[in-house]
Amino acid sequence: MSTRRMIAVVVLVPLLAALALWAFAWPAARTAPRDLPLGVAGPPAATAQVEQGLRQHKGAFELHRYTDEGAARAAIEDRTVYGAVVVTPQGPELLTASAASPVVAQLLQQAVTRQVAASGAEVRTVDVVPAPASDPRGAALSSSVLPLALSGIIAAALVTLLGLRGARAVTALIVAAALVGLIAAALAHSWLGTLTGNWWAEAGTLALAMLAVSAAAAGLAALVGPAGVGAVAFLVMFLGNPFAGAASAPQLLPEPVGTIGQWLPPGASATLLRSVSFFDGAAATGPALTLTWWAALGLGAVVLGNALKSRTKHATPAADERALTPVG
Repeated sequence: MSTRRMIAVVVLVPLLAALALWAFAWPAARTAPRDLPLGVAGPPAATAQVEQGLRQHKGAFELHRYTDEGAARAAIEDRTVYGAVVVTPQGPELLTASAASPVVAQLLQQAVTRQVAASGAEVRTVDVVPAPASDPRGAALSSSVLPLALSGIIAAALVTLLGLRGARAVTALIVAAALVGLIAAALAHSWLGTLTGNWWAEAGTLALAMLAVSAAAAGLAALVGPAGVGAVAFLVMFLGNPFAGAASAPQLLPEPVGTIGQWLPPGASATLLRSVSFFDGAAATGPALTLTWWAALGLGAVVLGNALKSRTKHATPAADERALTPVG
């Protein structure tokens, strides 16, 4: 038995290390724009050359046409596009939103400036929705994804190890998530100033982000045992975290990594937090629903697991009593 365990350790540890390196290093090494939503604004005759130049980057940009700068700005604020090239009588203008992704804003500035520079014109860059001065690179927001996921896993593990079931487990998970949301908002918004939206909306988002993970892990544990916590932890840490695109953008990750990441709590959490904090809740419906489904299904599994165990517990004594009852 000891030899088998030693072999298991020797085999599993390198496999897990290889998987972790693949999950984290591969998306980072293949970062590039893939159908990145980008606006082009101005008269059709004037924007034709700009569109032609952008299309030379095959598969890089998904172009959206707008009549003027005002419409392009509105699209950026609604999170329909990450930026826009506006053709004006004074020359080309690039609108960006570093709050949506500092990496994308820099990428657009480099790509558009390089293209327009060939024609001898200068590009004026305007940051429509700038990142907070206290966190210009978005490092604090992207760094918040991992602690929230870890908090959720720890909460689920404690609920499972302490034997909390049913309503008590659900209450513990919800209250813990709410407190984490309040504390995280106090730190990120009130103290560090890295979040600038509605305080309560941010606290609710942070709480929901943790609850999505903790409820899923505790729910699976209620159905299959403590191994359920490990399964969700593996999914969230080895796939959800590197596939989230929190430090860049989902459209910069290889497909289908970017899409998968938005279905998992870390990716949905980062997207929702950006929308709530910097864009007045624009485009928040999708990630909010994703996190809500994870939380609701997880809490439902906690209740269901408790009901199944109670039924089994009551059924066993009844079966034993029938077995002991004399026949005839």
